[in-house]
Amino acid sequence: MRTIRFLLQKEFRQILRNKTIRMMIFVMPVVQLILIPLAADYEVKNINLAVTDHDHSAYSRQLISKITASGYFRLTGYNNSFKESFAFIESDRADLVLEIPARFEKDIIRENEAKVFVAVNAINGTKASLGGAYIGNIIRDYNNEVRAKLVPVTRFNPVPAVEVTSSNWFNVHMNYHVFMVPGILAILVTMVGGFLSALNIVKEKEAGTIEQINVTPIKKYHFIIGKLIPFWVLGNIIFSIGMLIAWLVYGIVPVGNLLVLYACVSVYLLAILGFGLLISTFCDTQQQAMLIMFFFMMIFILMGGLYTSIDSMPGWAKIISQFNPATYLIEVIRMVVLKGSGLKDVLPHIIKLGLFAIVLNTWAVFNYRKTT
Repeated sequence: MRTIRFLLQKEFRQILRNKTIRMMIFVMPVVQLILIPLAADYEVKNINLAVTDHDHSAYSRQLISKITASGYFRLTGYNNSFKESFAFIESDRADLVLEIPARFEKDIIRENEAKVFVAVNAINGTKASLGGAYIGNIIRDYNNEVRAKLVPVTRFNPVPAVEVTSSNWFNVHMNYHVFMVPGILAILVTMVGGFLSALNIVKEKEAGTIEQINVTPIKKYHFIIGKLIPFWVLGNIIFSIGMLIAWLVYGIVPVGNLLVLYACVSVYLLAILGFGLLISTFCDTQQQAMLIMFFFMMIFILMGGLYTSIDSMPGWAKIISQFNPATYLIEVIRMVVLKGSGLKDVLPHIIKLGLFAIVLNTWAVFNYRKTT
């Protein structure tokens, strides 16, 4: 313990006197946690719509008004021909084209049916699918309203009416920030802890101080523990700052127990820091360590369930996500913060993270060489 204490004193002094590291620890997470949830939004709004109305009737105007009043669409063109509206898509001034045919109103009144045509710019698949779904729902609602007015209600011909009542659990107001902030906080802890630990041993190699440590009787596990504990402490501090920002800026208060949350974060930090130290033992320069860590960081972020649901991934991607420690942290934070899950609910994830921590740190100890 005396040896480890001296190593910890050395590491904390090196970390705290480095201005860049202090900025990464205390400033970068705050700025990112404030800006990213405001910009990264799943909800698609301000969809540009170009309309070609061949009917110019009261019914067509009502349909256009209902679409633009929904708050999702912005009318950017009202043209006389489909060719003119399609030119808006080609010039990126419109995402959708709605073409209302002639005799639209007459067909509704006489034939009890009418058709409209919707052309969707599918270059942006997410915007295309959501925009098409939005406008489809609006047209169906409009259709029900028109039928309720036109079709006579009798015993033999009742107007079909289905009333749907929904209840939003765990996120009553469907606040997007409540869903995204916990996931982004998990990624910030991963980025800061992973990059700093990956650069630590390599920095000693480049500075030449690693040779002075290697000639001392310090055991290899002493060395790895001395590198691990300071960043483990700093990782918990970063997580605490993030939780404070989530409360002050977004009003997010964990429903579950904070001790359960910190227990999972603490075990996760042992895993991700062990992974960073393992990379650092393989590399000879900081540039190598940064490039390798960046490669894995992209996998952690994009295949961890933050932006894309793991259930919607192909089978091979689901297998990879099981070996991604960030997957379990993101899920646990959302479970505890939003659902109020207890230790029993998240214990399987903590056990898996513990296995990651044991394997990665043991590998880092064995891979570290005291000789060159």
